[in-house]
Amino acid sequence: MSKLFESTEINGMRLANRFVRSATWEGMATEDGAPTPALIETMEDLTKGGVGLIISSHAYVSPEGQAGVKQLGIHNDELIPGLSHMIDSVHQLGGKIVMQISHAGMFASKKLIGCDPLVVSKIDESDGRQITGQDVTDLIVSFANGARRAKEAGFDGIQVHSAHGYLLSQFLSPAFNKRRDQYGGDIYNRVRIHLEIYQAIRKAVGETYPVIIKLNGQDFIKGGMSLEDSLQVGAILAEAGFDAIELSGGMLTGGKLAPSRPGKASEDVTPYYIDEAREFKKRFHIPIILVGGIRSLSVSEMIVKDGIADYISMSRPFIKEPDLINRWKSGDSSRSECKSDNRCFRMGLSGNGISCDIKKED
Repeated sequence: MSKLFESTEINGMRLANRFVRSATWEGMATEDGAPTPALIETMEDLTKGGVGLIISSHAYVSPEGQAGVKQLGIHNDELIPGLSHMIDSVHQLGGKIVMQISHAGMFASKKLIGCDPLVVSKIDESDGRQITGQDVTDLIVSFANGARRAKEAGFDGIQVHSAHGYLLSQFLSPAFNKRRDQYGGDIYNRVRIHLEIYQAIRKAVGETYPVIIKLNGQDFIKGGMSLEDSLQVGAILAEAGFDAIELSGGMLTGGKLAPSRPGKASEDVTPYYIDEAREFKKRFHIPIILVGGIRSLSVSEMIVKDGIADYISMSRPFIKEPDLINRWKSGDSSRSECKSDNRCFRMGLSGNGISCDIKKED
């Protein structure tokens, strides 16, 4: 049997295979951040389709951390019952689901949050409000409470979002972090808030609850976090006790090396962050989950077989084909039908949630 379809564990969380649905803004929550029937149906379709682990959305941990419209939230206890209903639907079908908890920082929508976004460092006069010491304390509490709510709702674990230029990624990136206090300067100071958040989360959820982190292998912007920086961060986070790292890269500021790159990934195109994953896997004992540009069973097989990463994570292919994993497992190994054109996200901005509008014959 292929290693892709063997059962594994992450801190006691038993997974049916090595395929992960990477967290995605679905645009299917209510205005208050609660799951809708459409979002629940999406989670059910992914579970029925054979995905071993769903990482749900990116849920904002406090109101000023909201990135976009109809984004899932985890910022107050009133959301717990609705989230529990969604999780029950996944569990009844035999699936596993983790919640990604996040704060958008400077990428928060001023229109939605009704105030200036928080910034790690105020580099330009047009920037938002620079984070104070009290803000750091509040952020730590917000992330810990988000993790507590996720566990109470029934999620199988949580993922801390520290990639793509969201708030925690901004702390790590020298391009955005120009602070001169204990949270700025060398890599140990820039990662400090992650460790404080992790410790607070562990107090809230215990040692046996899976806690994963999403991290940039590189920022791919001028003055951003390099691979060597990221490897140092990874070593610190692994030593602290994070149970797995999902490795991504790039920033929301765009460019050819952005996280969701347009343009069809052909069979021979190298997954975006494979070199970074190879270096991470050489150095760390915790599982590495690789996302970015993976579109075929053969490439997935190679990544796991060669020990480049332990898990294969995808997003856009599951928007096109939520049953992709079952198709591959049944023997139809043709590549994903996803064209990586990002039209699915434009569909989401229309107000009805992300979806693929490309027909098979397109």
